[in-house]
Amino acid sequence: MRMPIGRYLELLLDACADDGGGVADYIPELAAADPDRVAVALATPDGEVYAAGDADLEFTIQSISKPFTYALAIADRGLDEVLESIDVEPSGDAFNEISLDEATGRPRNPMINAGAIAAHGLVEGADQDERDRRILDFYSEIAGRRLRIDEAVFESELSTADRNTAIAYMLRTVGTLEQPPLEVVRGYTRQCSVAVTVRDLARMAAVLAAGGRTPSGSRVLSPEVNRQVLSVMATCGMYDAAGDWLTHIGIPAKSGVAGGLVGVLPGQVGIAAFSPRLDEHGNSVRGVRIFERLNRDMGLHLMDAAEVAPAVVRRRLHDGIPVLEVTGDLRFVEAERVLRTFAEEREGEDVVVVDLTHVHHVNDVARRLLLEGIRRLNADGHPVRLVDPDRVLGSAEAGTGEIVHGEQPRGGYVPDRYEDAGAATRG
Repeated sequence: MRMPIGRYLELLLDACADDGGGVADYIPELAAADPDRVAVALATPDGEVYAAGDADLEFTIQSISKPFTYALAIADRGLDEVLESIDVEPSGDAFNEISLDEATGRPRNPMINAGAIAAHGLVEGADQDERDRRILDFYSEIAGRRLRIDEAVFESELSTADRNTAIAYMLRTVGTLEQPPLEVVRGYTRQCSVAVTVRDLARMAAVLAAGGRTPSGSRVLSPEVNRQVLSVMATCGMYDAAGDWLTHIGIPAKSGVAGGLVGVLPGQVGIAAFSPRLDEHGNSVRGVRIFERLNRDMGLHLMDAAEVAPAVVRRRLHDGIPVLEVTGDLRFVEAERVLRTFAEEREGEDVVVVDLTHVHHVNDVARRLLLEGIRRLNADGHPVRLVDPDRVLGSAEAGTGEIVHGEQPRGGYVPDRYEDAGAATRG
């Protein structure tokens, strides 16, 4: 069977065929780009990619590199140190504005050039060559293939980098930049000259959608770093059009002047589009239109409230033993519903079985709520048996498959799910 998603993307490109704007003519190599090229790709967190149009055509990543280098800088230095050099406030400025925040003296955010140059300088490396290598290695890891520098674009862009050079000297003057300005500008320009396809960008975005994990399950970013990057993309990624983008499209995104546009819907999908003609904000005209249509057709707005399942726990009796069967992924709201079910158990000495067989993921707050609820059940006189074959509550210390007594879980795994729970209690 041919997947209908691929056909939908083809129709999407047809529907967004009307174009306007112009290519980035201030960089000679980009000025020579074919303005009629267009592509789109969607990537799932588990590695599936759907694409249409010129999906295998390489173009340079440009400013789409900014959130990924920012992530690497935070991973290297820690968020507190990075925040000492780069703010996170929307600027309302064009991407190449030569300005610092009047109150702090820092770049207003890492998505404009001043903040991105500062972020590049914060990436650790014994010298600029090592810094460049680490950045390219990181991009390649999350793209799922070895990427390269487009040397022709690099040389062309470096020859017109006077404005970025001025920004770098300004950062050096206020103490934000430790390295020589010309060295950092050269490295930042190489970062922007990495050649990618929309498939690569969609895969990179999908890593952010997966909370910092690659499709193989390898963690490349901590959840805290991943959240910081997505937050800044949402508020600052589209420059002086960021507010309109967030309210209208509602997808954390980043654009590049080669015509790329990438978006992340957390927990769901990474999206990439490509078309070289740009609007007055430096964003791809057709790329923006593609995202608008995706939002309308597929309901991808970040602020659309997901429906909460009407029930996540079912109570039934098995040979007179209360069995609480919990299902689905558990966050605060689902864990609170489970606790309400716990609270309905009458005081007594009957065993209660909590079955987590059909739970796939429990976040930290839900885990702590569940364990506290189990301990309180026990304090009310109910010996509790956990059935947790997939270890969704974590290590043995967390209560995996254990009998929980007061503050100290102990005992053995409930055999045959919970058939012997009553016997284990009576014995």
